[in-house]
Amino acid sequence: MNYFKENLKFLRKKAGLSQTNFALKVGVNRPIIGSYEEGRAEPKFETLQNISHYFQITIDTLLQKNLRNGSELLIKKIDGSDLRVLPIVVNSSDEEFIPLVPIKAAAGYMNSYEDIEFVGNLPKFSLPVQETSQGTFRAFQIKGNSMLPIQSGSYVLGEFVEDWNWIKSGECYVVVSKEEGVVYKRAFNNIEENQSLELHSDNNDYESFNISINDVVEVWRAKGYLTFELPGVNPERASVTELSEMMVKLQGEVDKLKRG
Repeated sequence: MNYFKENLKFLRKKAGLSQTNFALKVGVNRPIIGSYEEGRAEPKFETLQNISHYFQITIDTLLQKNLRNGSELLIKKIDGSDLRVLPIVVNSSDEEFIPLVPIKAAAGYMNSYEDIEFVGNLPKFSLPVQETSQGTFRAFQIKGNSMLPIQSGSYVLGEFVEDWNWIKSGECYVVVSKEEGVVYKRAFNNIEENQSLELHSDNNDYESFNISINDVVEVWRAKGYLTFELPGVNPERASVTELSEMMVKLQGEVDKLKRG
């Protein structure tokens, strides 16, 4: 089934564009957009390409997938200028789920982060807490020990960053890039100076590195994490406990001597 007219109207409204403004962006006049959305006309291939390029989705997605069927595409501004589509998953009440990207799905995510079907098939959950009631969130499982004390295998909960100029130096982010894949690092914003992010590990055994902003596809500000690696006994605390027990025992011996 062809969903073009429904998808076009949905995407245009999500982008906050009138028919007139959108027509200017894809090189047609306003009545033509109206006729597309009402199903009275179909676009030429060149116009279809322009529309597809503008929303950064494939022509097949634009024509064949119902973007309101259990999931939807959220139009976000990236780096303060370009528009891009971010697939999100919603329930029957239009409340967003939080998709989870496990380690084994990280490679697939790099190829399909804009694919609504792929994102919709990821594990998903919701949290009944105020901190996730606003914004768009995603959870990423991290690998390696570069961000200790957060252990390898932990799940980092990130909030989508619409404008990369908002990245605050020294805070932690999940950065998705073409070259580095999915990484969880402490970021320093050098966009104004040289169009890059400087990424640092909290574990000093790992070196920092720079990444071009043109290589970045998504940024998620870390808001919390979930781990199943509980901390072991602190040796210092164990020593204090043993010392306390010895003092109690010694006090008991003193009391016995006094009574004797």
